[in-house]
Amino acid sequence: MNIQSLISNAAIILMVFYSIIIHEVSHAFAAFALGDDSAQRAGRLSFNPKKHIDPFGTVILPLILYFSAGFIYGYAKPVPFNPYNFRNLKRDSGLTALAGPASNILIAIVLSVVFHLLGFMPVLQHILWYVIFLNLLLAFFNLIPVPPLDGSKVLGIFLTDEAYFKWTAQERKGMIYLFAFIIISNLLGLNLISKIVLPPVTLVMRLLGLPL
Repeated sequence: MNIQSLISNAAIILMVFYSIIIHEVSHAFAAFALGDDSAQRAGRLSFNPKKHIDPFGTVILPLILYFSAGFIYGYAKPVPFNPYNFRNLKRDSGLTALAGPASNILIAIVLSVVFHLLGFMPVLQHILWYVIFLNLLLAFFNLIPVPPLDGSKVLGIFLTDEAYFKWTAQERKGMIYLFAFIIISNLLGLNLISKIVLPPVTLVMRLLGLPL
């Protein structure tokens, strides 16, 4: 790997790292706007990475996945929120959850504009393309409606109260089951998560006028 590739990879990792931070801050701002000040009292209405870094989820896991599987998934410290402070528990919990993936899609849109403006700088375009792609992967992966991913709470808006509490009660086990599913499907060569996530990612990439 030459020096240019090292610099490009470092820039991609750094920008995606900060995208994960923005994802979490967006949850915090949404919760605050909807009436819950738990994140504010915990100091999470801040873009300072130190407030949000989880050593494994924000640093180690994304690096492992990037260099071993070619994609990035990560997480920061969960933003504390108390849904009972919301005016409408299911709706506002879902909107708070949706704010994270929405921030990654917004990042992709903004960077796509920069991408098109930098047609004379292919190296920077290369970096931006990967950051856009990985932000969209992060967004649409998180929108899968499986606890504890954000999509499970978005889905919860449309569930009955009884179904909602049964569904969200699976959060602790959900991540274990999800990663087991990802690993097993990849070992079997099925790559089912990619088949779920990549179609909306490529659709948005095309809408943004980006090469595939």
